Amino acid sequence: RSVCSLVISPSSSSQRVADFSRHTLKMGKVHGSLARAGKVKGQTPKVEPSGEKKKLPTGRAKKRMQYNRRFVNVATAAGGKKLGPNSNAAKMAGP
Repeated sequence: RSVCSLVISPSSSSQRVADFSRHTLKMGKVHGSLARAGKVKGQTPKVEPSGEKKKLPTGRAKKRMQYNRRFVNVATAAGGKKLGPNSNAAKMAGP
């Protein structure tokens, strides 16, 4: 959003109106031209899906999975501190 400041000088009122209209008529384009619409989607290479994914559980089964992930199989760091859900330390430690 641009802010237009109006400077009022002790000159005639017609010049003040001209100064104000000059500032308010400077409006830029909001969006690009329609010739570039869909440019990124068009130049992105198509990747075929790798295969069927297993359906994730919903409802009670999903809550059970979350509980087991967060509280039962907890990965701990040195000193017994809990690791976050995105930590790879548990996977790197191995079986």
